[in-house]
Amino acid sequence: MANLIREIVFDTETTGFHPEEGDKLVEIGAVELINHIPTGETYHQYINPEREVPEDAFKIHGLSYDYLKAFPTFKEIAKSWVDFVGDGILVAHNASFDMKFINFELKGQGFDEYPWDRVVDTLEIARKKFPGARVNLDALCKRFGVDNTARTLHGALLDAQLLAEVYLELLGGQEPTMLMEEKAEVHHAVLADETIVERKFRAPRNFPLSEEEIAAHEAFITDKISNALWKI
Repeated sequence: MANLIREIVFDTETTGFHPEEGDKLVEIGAVELINHIPTGETYHQYINPEREVPEDAFKIHGLSYDYLKAFPTFKEIAKSWVDFVGDGILVAHNASFDMKFINFELKGQGFDEYPWDRVVDTLEIARKKFPGARVNLDALCKRFGVDNTARTLHGALLDAQLLAEVYLELLGGQEPTMLMEEKAEVHHAVLADETIVERKFRAPRNFPLSEEEIAAHEAFITDKISNALWKI
């Protein structure tokens, strides 16, 4: 069995830009990928920042303190986040921003910070792939045909789901592995520390039908299936 690659594509919303000056996380959203395939497992949590949300931040994500104060603080949800991430690789767009907040909050609660070699920054991948082009999430969704019409405001879980689709496109498109041995092992293209690892692909295989097989199929759908849609 090939080694499984587990990645957590995530996004955060905050009260500002500087955790060391008192800004706080207000939302975390994440989706799980195994060998670059979404598993359907997600993490989503609104967080009580224990402070007012500045107007500039509210205009971005629409989360007020009046709304957020009903939710748990980061101290109360820290373990659930750490447990969800486990030993997975963290994937974020402009990862330095999100990791700055995540690690600041984790450190404050006595948890280990995530090292940079466990982080993939899709912004850096996009800048290398499309030098000089706009590479924010909306621009990348448009480039790859990812439907982001529901993104009227920034929302951590929706943005994480969109980013997961964009990330797979940045890596060359989704390649279902079905977790089987015969599939080539899939690796990250670019890690945040500039490490580049080649991804291996197998050429598509063709399985042409014999004339006997074609005739048998025609006979089956003619004799056994009435009004077959593909015969109309």
